[in-house]
Amino acid sequence: MEPVAPKMKVEVWSDIMCPFCYIGKRQYEAALEKFAGSSRVEIVWKSFQLDPSAPETATETHLDYLVKRKGMDAEQVKGMLENVTRYAKEVGLEYDLYNSVTVNSMKAHRLIQFAKTKGLGDAMEERLFRAFFTESKNVADISTLTQLGKEAGLDESELQAAFTDDEYAYRVNQDIQEARQLGVTGVPFFVFNRKYAVSGAQPAELFLQTLEKSFSEWQKDHPEPQLEVIEGQVCTPDGKCD
Repeated sequence: MEPVAPKMKVEVWSDIMCPFCYIGKRQYEAALEKFAGSSRVEIVWKSFQLDPSAPETATETHLDYLVKRKGMDAEQVKGMLENVTRYAKEVGLEYDLYNSVTVNSMKAHRLIQFAKTKGLGDAMEERLFRAFFTESKNVADISTLTQLGKEAGLDESELQAAFTDDEYAYRVNQDIQEARQLGVTGVPFFVFNRKYAVSGAQPAELFLQTLEKSFSEWQKDHPEPQLEVIEGQVCTPDGKCD
């Protein structure tokens, strides 16, 4: 059996209702594709709520919500939405921000925390981003979230724990508290090996530079295991014994 190589962690504080978080994810992924050590890097999604007071049920359009929250007039907000939509398109994302359903993201974060325990945190984050920004789905509706969880690879029979077990709400709040301690005031916020941080949806080149710098330092303390193996007869999980 080959030794399991350790991985450098890249922690990302994010809210699935943050348009720059989805864009930042794509920029980071583009950098990771060019990074030679990508197989030894693990992404860990952390919860952050931009608006904990957002309603559980949508009561107004996304445009009206932003007009009130940002204190800007409708035309200014429309211009902002159009700019973000163009930026998203540059990285291959199709946004439908005018039809986004503005609700509280706590349940979605609980689902992400549950997915992380199954090794599906990144898949769940991706599915929720697409649901909110492209498909205009209600990410506070448990039946919708259950379907999204299934699509991300989670077992439907276990999914309800995400919404009923207080452990997952606790994990969400722990991430938010940790963000405060680190001085995080906005998302996305990427932390590389707890040493370097990148704030915002930065260009892929900057993410690549940060990956290379942080990984080169991390690798000195975590060399890849190299064992001299004396081969013999073994049995493998697929049932073969040679």
